Amino acid sequence: MTAHILTIGDEILIGQIIDSNSAWMAEQLNLQGILVTKIVSISDTAEVIRKALDDSFTETNLILMTGGLGPTKDDITKKTLAEYYGVGMSFHEASFERLSEMFARWGRSTTPAHREQCFMPDNAKILTNKAGTAPGMWFDNAGKVAVSMPGVPYEMKYLMEQEVLPLITKTFPGKPITHRTILTIGEGESRIAHRIQDIEDGLPNHIKLAYLPNLGQVRLRLSATGDNLLELKKDLNTQATLIEACIPEFVFGYEKDTIENVMGQLLLKNKKTIATAESCTGGLVAHRITSIPGASAYFEGSIIAYSYALKEKLLNVAPEILKIYGAVSEETVQAMLKGLLENLGTDIGVAISGIAGPGGGTPEKPVGTIWIAVGDKNKTNTLKLQLGKSRSNNIKYTATKALDMVRRFLLENS
Repeated sequence: MTAHILTIGDEILIGQIIDSNSAWMAEQLNLQGILVTKIVSISDTAEVIRKALDDSFTETNLILMTGGLGPTKDDITKKTLAEYYGVGMSFHEASFERLSEMFARWGRSTTPAHREQCFMPDNAKILTNKAGTAPGMWFDNAGKVAVSMPGVPYEMKYLMEQEVLPLITKTFPGKPITHRTILTIGEGESRIAHRIQDIEDGLPNHIKLAYLPNLGQVRLRLSATGDNLLELKKDLNTQATLIEACIPEFVFGYEKDTIENVMGQLLLKNKKTIATAESCTGGLVAHRITSIPGASAYFEGSIIAYSYALKEKLLNVAPEILKIYGAVSEETVQAMLKGLLENLGTDIGVAISGIAGPGGGTPEKPVGTIWIAVGDKNKTNTLKLQLGKSRSNNIKYTATKALDMVRRFLLENS
């Protein structure tokens, strides 16, 4: 079973907003055993909407649409759908009553535009939207279904969960699809693929493997399709165990784990505290650590020392080290780490200094040269990165690498 997703709105096409709805809907459909084969963003014009429907219905029996259902004149989806199906529009009293009650609770009154919003195509099954003002619509024409929902994400999600997905399951029963995602860090997809080649070549026909790379990380998504969901999950766990056994040093978690959460759990397990001393990352490592609820149990704080003066004053870095080796050096991050541990008194520390770019590089230390030190009072691990010219990517990659270095340090020294 397949489906298409159509997002309607010029604001998407001009880059004013990002279409996050489609990714969420595709994930939910996939869990129902429905494969999304096309996602298209289209403008708020009747001709384009009608053509998109015609094109999609030649390839699939299920179309999910978002956008164009508001009370203003530029929202034309309902009228276009009525014209597409050759039906009239009638006032839907139940929708208006619910809308009036909602506005009354807010101490406000409805406008003529809200009343106009409650005129619905005659052939639509109305889907009650308790999260907002615009109802959803379900159209079934000889087994070909189009669903229209508001573009506001929380309204769309409410309708999907409460109305649309139950109807889809009833109308289009299919084979279950399930996934197991292995999270790796510290190696690229080509090298990982080489390491697990024999396992990938031997996967059963009902299991597929996809590589999903990101900065410093690669997700390995195993997908299985069949009749028995319990057996599918067992099969995926078996293959995931085989893969992890081949690349144990790179696997840090599964599904929606994050490196900062995994690292935090290791700190809790080992009853250790941590602090950061950051220069070029500007506090991103500390931000990612504190994005985890309960991080106060192991995170003490951060010193963002960008200048030479603050490195000397707050982290006790000797002026001679900075003069001889420069701020971007192994010697400097080692000194930053030592001063951090002395001043903040944590068990473990992270120190980072580098040239994030796009300027500031030299032939000896080009843009993307970054040093990281991780350790405690007894042992220090250092790493030199040679990255590219993208400032944003360099900062993000460095933060990820630093968090993984802490994870590995804890595993090695627990």
